[in-house]
Amino acid sequence: MFWSLKGGRRRRIAAASTATAAGVAITLVGMATFATHAAAASSLGAAAAQSGRYFGTAVPAGKLGTSAYTAILDREFNMITPENEMKWDTTEPSRGNFNFGPGDQIVSHAQSHGQRMRGHTLVWHNQLPSWVSNLSASDLQSAMDNHITTEMNHYKGKIYAWDVVNEAFADGGSGQQRSSPFHDKLGNGFIEHAFRTARAADSSAKLCYNDYNIENWSDAKTQGVYNMVKDFKSRGVPIDCVGFQSHFGTGGPPSSFQTTLSNFAALGVDVQITELDIAQAGSTQYANTVNACVHVSRCTGITVWGIRDSDSWRSGDNPLLFDSNGNPKSAYTAVLNALNAATGTATGGTTDGGTTNGGTTNGGTTDGGTTNGGTTNGGTTDGGTGGGACTATYTTVNSWSGGFQGEVKVTAGSSAINGWTVTWTQSSGQSITQVWNGTLASTGSSTVKVSNVSYNGSVQPSASTTFGFLANGSPSTPTLTCTSP
Repeated sequence: MFWSLKGGRRRRIAAASTATAAGVAITLVGMATFATHAAAASSLGAAAAQSGRYFGTAVPAGKLGTSAYTAILDREFNMITPENEMKWDTTEPSRGNFNFGPGDQIVSHAQSHGQRMRGHTLVWHNQLPSWVSNLSASDLQSAMDNHITTEMNHYKGKIYAWDVVNEAFADGGSGQQRSSPFHDKLGNGFIEHAFRTARAADSSAKLCYNDYNIENWSDAKTQGVYNMVKDFKSRGVPIDCVGFQSHFGTGGPPSSFQTTLSNFAALGVDVQITELDIAQAGSTQYANTVNACVHVSRCTGITVWGIRDSDSWRSGDNPLLFDSNGNPKSAYTAVLNALNAATGTATGGTTDGGTTNGGTTNGGTTDGGTTNGGTTNGGTTDGGTGGGACTATYTTVNSWSGGFQGEVKVTAGSSAINGWTVTWTQSSGQSITQVWNGTLASTGSSTVKVSNVSYNGSVQPSASTTFGFLANGSPSTPTLTCTSP
């Protein structure tokens, strides 16, 4: 988040995304009709958990003593992001002197109420104590490393995902990193260094990049972040997720929002809506935003930035799901209905310590034979030859009128493989429109061939990797052939 009201000083407030192209309701709300669950969940968190996702909110420690506030928090939300309590000016106000008390208060509440935590944020150019900006380049590098390591070690095992670096790209048309103490003294490489330092500090927590105004696919800022993530994945830099803040105007999300989420997910990262609020809280606009997420299997969760309008940094816009008296709005019902209608899986959603997200593993489906929204998953497999055999198993993740989403799991045999190719024949009327975590090369009008990309070709014995795709037509169970060079 890019605001704070601390000690009587108001920090910078960036502009929210503006109204979107006409027709977004058709694009997102009407895009697909999912099968409804037998029994709809009655809270946001429970409804999201049915498809393996979370629904969270931002929380200030100072409101945890307000019973009217915590009643909604603990009833509706299963993920918490601290508003300011884990930022640098709170956690390390002077060099080497750490204060985790406010953050600990929020973590304690979450643990006692079965809620998970997103850590926010480790490296950000705002809400920095003055001593950080005054350091030389070498001292700044050392201070950044120590800050990341100390804070992550303090909360190790208690954080689902960290916003490692926040808002590092410039607004406008450059698509480049913004000027900041970190960029100006350490160069473009400070983001990569921060992620590598974070992985060394905690091997389990998901590591995210978080930013605002990156929801519209054609924007230069979006493309700048996308190219960074693509580069990171190609070189093995440890990045697990990208957060889209999603501070929208009255028009709601841009018409390309789902495309943006899908394209980032295709790089092999989870995507998350991290700070959602929409001016005047239109029901259609909120439903469009949620549907954009639930139609992307790797969109693992949504967080709104506050509970009641009176809690919002944009209180004059009345942008949240509950009014200032704590009453749910029509937008709340629209979001709840959209979450209850979602039957897709959200991958990468396990909690710290190996427990499952919302009681399901990979959305509750098992490769090789369970049903998902009325479509039979599974698939036949064949072993490859040379370099270690591999097998491939198909699962229908989502389906709707005129299209479906599939996922293929590639598993190495008793020997490691270094590269793989999966081939199958499409049924009549099917055509693939998008592939992620794989390279598509169709060898004929009906034959599909997908090979590994640079970061997922090497698979250890009995280990697995996955790729996914979107396709036109009706889903079916293909016969898959997996080969390894």
